[in-house]
Amino acid sequence: MPDPSSPPDEPVPVARRTDLGQAKLLPDVDHEGGWLLTLDDTPQSYVDLADPTHLEFEYTRRLGHLADALAEPGRPLDALHLGGGALTLPRYLAATRPGSRQRVVEVDGPLIALVEQHLPWHGPGVDITTEAGDARAALAATATSAPGSLDLVVADVFHGSRTPGHLTSVEFLRLAAAALRPGGCYAANLADGPPLAFARAQAATVRAVFPQACLIAEAPVLRGRRYGNILLVGSAGPLPVADLARRLAGDVFPARLTEGAGLAAFTARTAPVTDATATDSPPPPDGAFGVG
Repeated sequence: MPDPSSPPDEPVPVARRTDLGQAKLLPDVDHEGGWLLTLDDTPQSYVDLADPTHLEFEYTRRLGHLADALAEPGRPLDALHLGGGALTLPRYLAATRPGSRQRVVEVDGPLIALVEQHLPWHGPGVDITTEAGDARAALAATATSAPGSLDLVVADVFHGSRTPGHLTSVEFLRLAAAALRPGGCYAANLADGPPLAFARAQAATVRAVFPQACLIAEAPVLRGRRYGNILLVGSAGPLPVADLARRLAGDVFPARLTEGAGLAAFTARTAPVTDATATDSPPPPDGAFGVG
């Protein structure tokens, strides 16, 4: 019988081979309840089991700010997450907007099983379903069977450290637009570095499909000084850019929002990407996302 005076067992790392590589769940020794998911030593997600509103990675904080600005506080959202990882944003939405109906599509089925086993997300007010499958096929099925049904489509898909080309085209974004209800929003997390050719082409693609668009990134990334995450947002209706810009500027990790003429200048003379021209995003420089 265990001694009740003994300290609880310390969390230990978990490693498992999944469809896409070697996945690891690493406990954060400096933050109780915090876990880092890596795939082939590339960070994929960070979750806080004790506080799902804690967003560690800068790009997830920006997605959180976007979700906060989309509707009045607490209003449930219908969301489709393409790319699952450890379900950081779905957990956040479930905590901040209880009753949100969320579907997560992750191509790596064993990864979903690993996360569910060790970092479960179920609980009162949590309506999150997961499935293994291709992100584009799932989006196409939604656009066909339930058009205009979603408030938010988030594309956060990386195979290794690269976004697959078939999720970067005008044809793909048209599926997202068809799945969104009026006022709904599409958001894509991408990564690029100098000379930002991929980011410019992706911004041009979003502008070709959505009447309203903006780009969110740290200033050094936007200026082409270093590699980093870039968030692209599109909607058929007005975006809450003023509110969102305030939230981004006041964040611990400030970011810049670019829209309108500034975004047009960023994409000048850049053609939108089509299925015929789509390629995977460029690989990151050595050491960009590694975990020691």
